[in-house]
Amino acid sequence: MHLRVLHRTTFSYAGKAHDSFNETRLRPVNDATQRCHDFKFRLTPGTTPREYDDFHGNTVHYFEIIDNHTKLVIEAASIVETVPTADRPAVPRVPILELERSTEREMLAEFYNSSHYVPLEVELWREAQDALAEGRSDVWGDVRRLGGHIFRRFAYRPKTTGANTRATDALKLRMGVCQDFAHVHLGLCRSMGIPARYVSGYFFNNTRRPREIEASHAWIEAWIPGFGWAAFDPTHDRPADDRYIKLAVGRDYADIRPVNGTYRGAPTRSLRVDVSVRETPAAVAVAR
Repeated sequence: MHLRVLHRTTFSYAGKAHDSFNETRLRPVNDATQRCHDFKFRLTPGTTPREYDDFHGNTVHYFEIIDNHTKLVIEAASIVETVPTADRPAVPRVPILELERSTEREMLAEFYNSSHYVPLEVELWREAQDALAEGRSDVWGDVRRLGGHIFRRFAYRPKTTGANTRATDALKLRMGVCQDFAHVHLGLCRSMGIPARYVSGYFFNNTRRPREIEASHAWIEAWIPGFGWAAFDPTHDRPADDRYIKLAVGRDYADIRPVNGTYRGAPTRSLRVDVSVRETPAAVAVAR
């Protein structure tokens, strides 16, 4: 599937802003499930961005705007080809004991310990125990059961949580948005010793109604010995398929903020984020 993505972030200020420094993680990754064929990054006011790869392999664009401005627009346009779901290898059944003995696991300590948004407190461990009350199975089976538990027990409620809500807070509320579902899922997996990381990206909703608002999405990837990272979306209770586009990965949201920065001057009057994901003919994607 070939998908065209437009992600536009607009900051409007109640006066003049200056000395603005920003980092973005908006370029889709290239991996075994997808390839970014085209990427354009545009800024208003105009300036020349630079880039580097962060610790987790994400592409980071950074830029500064010294002069006064009353609006900042960050626009990223991508064309991504995703590997058909039917062509992807099946995730194998790997016993829990094999994960515990795996030498690979020792290299992934940052993904099964606490992180900023996912403090491994006893409440998450208890929730994981409840979710797996019938006993442990294989690694991927446990990941799916933990994600399904969140899907059934938590309500999707926009505006009940914020950008600073941690997994333990969302657990108490038992509601939130995809970011919260992903953080709780990470906490449950890590509490059970399963390395798991946060994924930011997009989901192509081919049943989207006219004028329906679109947004970025978040899910998780769990490490399966001998296979690698396997993606699961607790918000929809399913493995990620060819409708998903991966932007960045990290321990949690703190590592993958799509746009992050500072500036001096007037306060922010409004922030608007517009995202569209559309299927595009393969010939058009290749031609670009």
